[in-house]
Amino acid sequence: MTAMNQTDSTSLKRVALLVATSSSFLTPFMVNAINVALPIIGKKFSADAVLLSWVATGYLLAAAVFLLPFGKVADIYGRKKIFTYGILTYSIASLLCAISTSVPLLIWFRVLQGLGAAMISGTGMAILTSVFPIQERGKALGINVAATYLGLSLGPALGGILTQQLGWRSIFVVNVPIGAIVLALVFWLKGEWVGARGEKFDFVGSIVYGLALVALMYGISRLPALLGAGLILAGILGLGLFVWREVRVAHPVLNMDLFRNNAAFTFSSLAALINYSATFAVTFLLSLYLQYIKALTPQNAGLVLVAQPAVMAALSPFAGRLSDRIASRVIASAGMAVTVVGLLLLIFLSEQTTLGFIIFSLMLLGFGFALFSSPNMNAIMSSVENRYYGIASAMVGTMRLVGQMFSMGIATLIFAIYIGKVQITPEYYPAFLTSLKTAFIIFAVLCFGGIFASLARGKAR
Repeated sequence: MTAMNQTDSTSLKRVALLVATSSSFLTPFMVNAINVALPIIGKKFSADAVLLSWVATGYLLAAAVFLLPFGKVADIYGRKKIFTYGILTYSIASLLCAISTSVPLLIWFRVLQGLGAAMISGTGMAILTSVFPIQERGKALGINVAATYLGLSLGPALGGILTQQLGWRSIFVVNVPIGAIVLALVFWLKGEWVGARGEKFDFVGSIVYGLALVALMYGISRLPALLGAGLILAGILGLGLFVWREVRVAHPVLNMDLFRNNAAFTFSSLAALINYSATFAVTFLLSLYLQYIKALTPQNAGLVLVAQPAVMAALSPFAGRLSDRIASRVIASAGMAVTVVGLLLLIFLSEQTTLGFIIFSLMLLGFGFALFSSPNMNAIMSSVENRYYGIASAMVGTMRLVGQMFSMGIATLIFAIYIGKVQITPEYYPAFLTSLKTAFIIFAVLCFGGIFASLARGKAR
């Protein structure tokens, strides 16, 4: 390679890393910032806990439904092109969320925001993996994950400050200039990456997949009613039909060959699903706990919650570099084990629990998740061929979003059983604390099972 080519290659890597990390900051920032604002939104619109959970869940559901299809579309028509459309959609939806006049309207605009997030998440990682060679990929992915956790870190803190000082709508407004900056960076990124040019897109499979996820998630929210059980059964059958179809069509949305003889891809994806299912709702639940039980302001609650993602952001690059030298399964499984301990500690939350105990538990969770996430992601992306980078990237995002969705679904179900569709007022605080204890027990058991899924990839990375 000539000196000129080396310079161009280095420049391309830097711009790609900047674009990917900027977008990786944007969406998690929004996810955690809105969690802090939910109690205020609930009081403003007199919304119950179950409806409030859909402000978060609606976004996650839309992102999960569209992420896999957009990953395939990006492989066919261009990853940078879909990424650009995603940033535009996300920014417009953020503005619409800011002017919402009711919780149902806010939920619908959050769905649109999730659609934009699907385009971003399904392509940003693929662009990064396309540009960086395998020997440098762990470091790049570690930096990218650190940006994600920086967004998660600043989300509670800045979200709390913005909510308290400027109102909850300002959380959405701030996404617009950030989106504009990311869009400007995309135009600096020269070239396009197409891994499956000429292939046909499976619309039928995508529709079956989307409807199955919607039925499954909405069914969870309607439990213990009979309708909820019926929808869950329909969702499971729909996912089975989707898998049956994908095995038989010429150009599937999800190539099942990625799973058949690829233990690293299969069990790394499963481990990611379990990990996010066991951890995502922690911030949502603790945000409610800190503002209702501990009577903290949104600003102070956000500063407490920053402990977990701050540790993630600090340690993720180190974990990513480590996974370039040590088998990912070892580091990721250790991370999962540490996360179990953090979840077990949160089972003992009460009205008398000190903030120091909560912060320590959150830092432990952050440490465990940092050890798990970067190495696990490196194992997934390094286990597939170049032409599957888009769909593999989308699978990483899908496991994350479906896991987050299940996590919120578990929290929503527990609220429905213990509290019902009422606002959380002091008379319901004991039931709320029981809900927390139940949720963290379930999450700890899930995460413990995830250790074995992580180890099951065997001698693969």
